[in-house]
Amino acid sequence: MTDFCYFEMTGTDSEKFLQGQITANIADIGEQFLPTAICNLKGRVQFGIWIARTLAGFDIVMSADMADSSIMHIKKYGAFSKITLSSANPIYPDVIDDIPTFNKTQQTDTKLWEQLSIKTGNYWLTAKTSEMYQPQELRLHQKGGVAYDKGCYLGQEIIARLYFKARPKAYLHRILGVGAIPPTGSDMGRMSVVNAIATDTGFEALVIARPEDLTTVEILPLPKALQEDIGRN
Repeated sequence: MTDFCYFEMTGTDSEKFLQGQITANIADIGEQFLPTAICNLKGRVQFGIWIARTLAGFDIVMSADMADSSIMHIKKYGAFSKITLSSANPIYPDVIDDIPTFNKTQQTDTKLWEQLSIKTGNYWLTAKTSEMYQPQELRLHQKGGVAYDKGCYLGQEIIARLYFKARPKAYLHRILGVGAIPPTGSDMGRMSVVNAIATDTGFEALVIARPEDLTTVEILPLPKALQEDIGRN
């Protein structure tokens, strides 16, 4: 199971700073964790994060193996911003009302969290999958994690061009397979494995693939919002 951590970001410039970093609109961030991303200049997701607004600022959750690189990133881009970033603190996968989320106090049933995350398309990225995928390939825009009408942020030009003038040929699917669990970030034929968990007969996984390359596996349904056309409507 992946370990997760969270940072607390506070300061008078925290909202402005994050608006120029994340793919979501900071105005849409509420008290519940929202999946979003910080991308590199090529428009690929460098940090897959969940973010929630607090009384003091924001909580930012990510895979624990990305903590050090995220601190370096924030120090680089936030050098002249009035922000304060806490040290990395552990946070635990949790399930509330059948929705995968996190809590700060105690370890819960991580297996259930993984199962529901795969079922709902709640992918989690690690150091192995950092900078491999574009937000649209991950269907992040269908979960409210990308705002195409907001101001500049890292990778925006490429992300917007893909949305308004093109469309990804490969994108997120939920599949059922047989055999050993494929490693995170590995290629399985023409499929790229984002996350995978064991089942009684094999594995269930979230993969990035073209629809025509899924003939050797069983395709399982994602939530209705993630079944819509991946391109611009």
